[in-house]
Amino acid sequence: MRIIVADDSALFREGLALVLARDGATVRQAPDPSVLLNLAEQEAPDLAIVDVRMPPTFTTEGLVAALELRSKLPKVGVLVLSQYVETRHVERLLGDRPEGTGYLLKDRVANVDEFADAVRRVAAGGTVVEPELVAQLLGRRRRHGPLDELTSRERETLALMAEGLSNGAICERLVLSPKTVEAHVRSVFGKLELPEGAQHNRRVLAVLSYLRSS
Repeated sequence: MRIIVADDSALFREGLALVLARDGATVRQAPDPSVLLNLAEQEAPDLAIVDVRMPPTFTTEGLVAALELRSKLPKVGVLVLSQYVETRHVERLLGDRPEGTGYLLKDRVANVDEFADAVRRVAAGGTVVEPELVAQLLGRRRRHGPLDELTSRERETLALMAEGLSNGAICERLVLSPKTVEAHVRSVFGKLELPEGAQHNRRVLAVLSYLRSS
């Protein structure tokens, strides 16, 4: 797998590159958005890992570069890392084409196995959303929102779907049978009134339904 790591901190880039290289990836590094975009256009990597806050103003330059990258090179997966949970950033990143995108807190890198798994899922076209953000959104009270109809178990299932977990992985996390998880997933789709279509697309729509109602 070919990956570009874009972050203004040389120490963080080097550390992340080391972790990814141990997982078999070939890693290039970018200290700012312009280098990231140039490298991506030259090499068309499988994935770009981008910090939200980058030079020169350290506000949203990284996010803007990630959005530009997705527009110019739609086949390149994008995993955005942030110090903070910010819903508006997730909404902008996922947009109308959430496949091959992810948003995680930088602290998530500390769990090497989980982070490596998220990297592989995003590079393969999956969608990964920060678990802490999922927990916050699902914990908020909404009036007459689409989530009001979900049972507590269905909300747990939706939270794990948002993390990018497959039905099999949800079975293991919740210690439930495959048939039970499949029933919960179908119920979530039905209660959120999601249109028939590819299973992956419906899972992404389920995640977006509560991100956009937060």
